[in-house]
Amino acid sequence: MTPDCEAPAALAGRTLYEPIAGLLERCSSTMLPDVGALDELLQHTAPHTRSAGGKPIRFVSPPAVLPGYEAHVFDTGEVPTRPSDWHDFFNALAWCAWPRTKACFNALHVREIQARIDAGLSGRGPMRDTLTQLDECGIVVVSSSPEISALLAAHAWEEAFWAKRAQLMASTRFLVIGHGIWDQLRHPFFGLCAKAIYRVVGPEWLALPPPVAQAECDAWLAAHVSDPATVLTPRALLPLPLLGIPGLTPDSECRDYYRDTRQFRPRRTHQGDST
Repeated sequence: MTPDCEAPAALAGRTLYEPIAGLLERCSSTMLPDVGALDELLQHTAPHTRSAGGKPIRFVSPPAVLPGYEAHVFDTGEVPTRPSDWHDFFNALAWCAWPRTKACFNALHVREIQARIDAGLSGRGPMRDTLTQLDECGIVVVSSSPEISALLAAHAWEEAFWAKRAQLMASTRFLVIGHGIWDQLRHPFFGLCAKAIYRVVGPEWLALPPPVAQAECDAWLAAHVSDPATVLTPRALLPLPLLGIPGLTPDSECRDYYRDTRQFRPRRTHQGDST
């Protein structure tokens, strides 16, 4: 049984669970689904999902010995999934909601591991650190308003979340990628932060049915991350204080909430950065 006896289906209507809401609705028991049930969910939503090595994805109990997680997924298609573990449960749902992006992450991890070996470099390197941050705590901010995207990226929190609240809510969608964020959102805490990628779209994107919009954004993100022109360093990901998003906490229903710089920090300036 899950630690607090909460059924996953109870999360389906909460803010920021939209990419996996339909999957959560299918999990009405307080027992988290086992690997067989998770495989069924994947077959229901993304039946042709493959690892970067071309193997069909399936969820398995963690092996006794696992030399390298990414290489194992790449070579076998097996995603180690601990039983009755919320974090791993959400990772499985991420594979269902973001199958192309998850396979892209796997491909880039494996490629970078080999590149660093060939170059005689130790450690993970900035690219893998960035991929892991996206995988654990990433969010895509999709907006038809370049102004809202620019304000959020500039950490103009009060302006974006309060002064232009109606415009933000009409124009912007916050699509969580990171399974760690979904786990933390079960019990949101002061200062909870995601790492954001911003995308500006035409207004017609907002009119797409949610499953269509989700699949389109998955394809876009996989292409964006794998594009050699995309900078994959931790600094390229911008922090987004999630409790500023309308609907996550009643505290955000007043202007002064956004003036607490412990949570809504101004943007740091770096050498050569004039913002």
